[in-house]
Amino acid sequence: MFFSIEPGGDVPIYEQIVRQVKLAVADGVLVGGQMVPSVRQLAGELAINPNTIARAYQQLQTDLVLEPLRGRGMIVRRDSVARCTKARNSLVADAVRRALSDALSGGMTPEDLRELFEAELRRQAESANQNGSTQ
Repeated sequence: MFFSIEPGGDVPIYEQIVRQVKLAVADGVLVGGQMVPSVRQLAGELAINPNTIARAYQQLQTDLVLEPLRGRGMIVRRDSVARCTKARNSLVADAVRRALSDALSGGMTPEDLRELFEAELRRQAESANQNGSTQ
């Protein structure tokens, strides 16, 4: 699994890790029963403090996404897909809400937004189709 961390971003690093693990589970990149990297391994790969990884993993345990496997590490819970899908949908809905609010308060009309959304959706779909056909 690949993590994209923005150290100077508005979202704390541990929360970025939590979100990305949930998105990976919702997308099927991580599946139930799969082990995640150890705290030490992931901290080394991302060059961040191990306590930050531990905090993210603790939050993921609290959110019933990960569970400890005695003596082996952490694994993705087999029943976590629905929770992660719901979390993904909530994150996307919040982002759309913020973008719409910013656009409307910035003077865009609903019709402008519809056109922009549909054009971008077409572009994303075409890009996804091209990437899928090259693999």
